[in-house]
Amino acid sequence: MKTTAAGQQAGRVTVVGSLNMDLVIRAPRLPKEGETLAGRSFVNVPGGKGGNQAVAAARLGAQVAMIGRVGNDDNGRQLVAGLRRDGIDCNGVATDPTLPTGVAMIVVDDAGQNAIVIVAGSNGALTSAAMAVHASRIEQADVLVCQLEVPDQTVLAAMNLARKHGRIVVLNPAPVTGPLERGWLESADFLIPNELEASALSGVPVESPESARRAAKKLQQDGARNVIITLGKRGVVVLTEGDRAGDGGKHYLPAEVEAIDTTAAGDTFVGGFCAALAAKRPLDEAVRFGQAAAALSVTRAGAQTSIPYLHEITLQVAASK
Repeated sequence: MKTTAAGQQAGRVTVVGSLNMDLVIRAPRLPKEGETLAGRSFVNVPGGKGGNQAVAAARLGAQVAMIGRVGNDDNGRQLVAGLRRDGIDCNGVATDPTLPTGVAMIVVDDAGQNAIVIVAGSNGALTSAAMAVHASRIEQADVLVCQLEVPDQTVLAAMNLARKHGRIVVLNPAPVTGPLERGWLESADFLIPNELEASALSGVPVESPESARRAAKKLQQDGARNVIITLGKRGVVVLTEGDRAGDGGKHYLPAEVEAIDTTAAGDTFVGGFCAALAAKRPLDEAVRFGQAAAALSVTRAGAQTSIPYLHEITLQVAASK
């Protein structure tokens, strides 16, 4: 049984989501519309929001199970092998006989910002029927985490199953282009969008911690329980159920670091937050733990290659005291 650095039994996190091979190009800046730009380097890196969050949760102390779908190709085999190296239960990852493994084309500029285009491939064939097949992995989890890179009905089926069994449900609504129906918001205990996603979900432009609070309040009015909006280098805004009566909310400032690549920073935050939550750590600690992990990840290149391990966060905290 996996244990934390403190010798305690690790919490259990189940991830339902995407597995992609990231095709990463580094360039001096992001290309403009219609422009051909010379890149500096190219590399294949394991990714996908589901895979990234599973790896983050596992490296940061959780016992993790992954439910997803890959193609019968080298990319798929490499992705599953990578998950297993991090101790992740991959018995819920099926191989599609016809569709290729999903891919993401990522351009990263000199400031560490990125632009991403995703082709779903086998991720699009992860059906709600698979949630019934792997129901035990959801029922036995302390925390279920989902994103929106697999079919909507699959995500909703997973969340409803987890809630039926009293599990904590975390929804990272990415990608998203507009508001979610009330039933979606009510099915998640924690809704974790970034500023762009929060703007699309709420209709409130998010440009600062103050506007993030307004967006979070609007999302609560629409049915969300606890809302955590990640703002990159501006930190995180948290509005809990207990904050409904007043302005409330809390703004968590991030550590100051020199970012070289923000790819998977949000996924690292989600994975770290869920690992801490599954280990029964208080919400305040879980948010700060996720922030510390994300801050370290942006100082490294790539998606899963940038995700830190639990002992690195422990050392980082010790050094800051």
